Amino acid sequence: MHVEIHSNAPDKTKSFLKDVFGWKFEDMPQMNYSMFQPPSAPGGGLQQAENLPAGVLDYVLTEDIETTLRKVTSSGGAVTMPKQEIPGMGWFAVFQDPTGITLALYEAQAPPRSARAPRKAAKKAARRGKKASRRSR
Repeated sequence: MHVEIHSNAPDKTKSFLKDVFGWKFEDMPQMNYSMFQPPSAPGGGLQQAENLPAGVLDYVLTEDIETTLRKVTSSGGAVTMPKQEIPGMGWFAVFQDPTGITLALYEAQAPPRSARAPRKAAKKAARRGKKASRRSR
């Protein structure tokens, strides 16, 4: 669902991907990260290789990251970076399968619920509006 590129020279990698593929990048300086959206999915991000070696990290979408991490370990995998928050977006964690392949998980933050009037109250208000318009005729 998301591809993350870890580079030893992010600006050089970004320039290369722009020139070769025409990808557009959106810098997120507060996170020291650049998001990219190629012509076809999935999109991803580019960052300095720090906690992980230079390369590509694929993210797998999950509805419950903690349950998935328990399955990873019970199935012979290892959690290499525990659940961490991405403020305003969701959570991620990094793991390795039993053969050493590194992958990541992503759980999206639930969108905020909109404040809506209960149905009965909305219908009542609508009826009051109709009655008022009849009286003004």
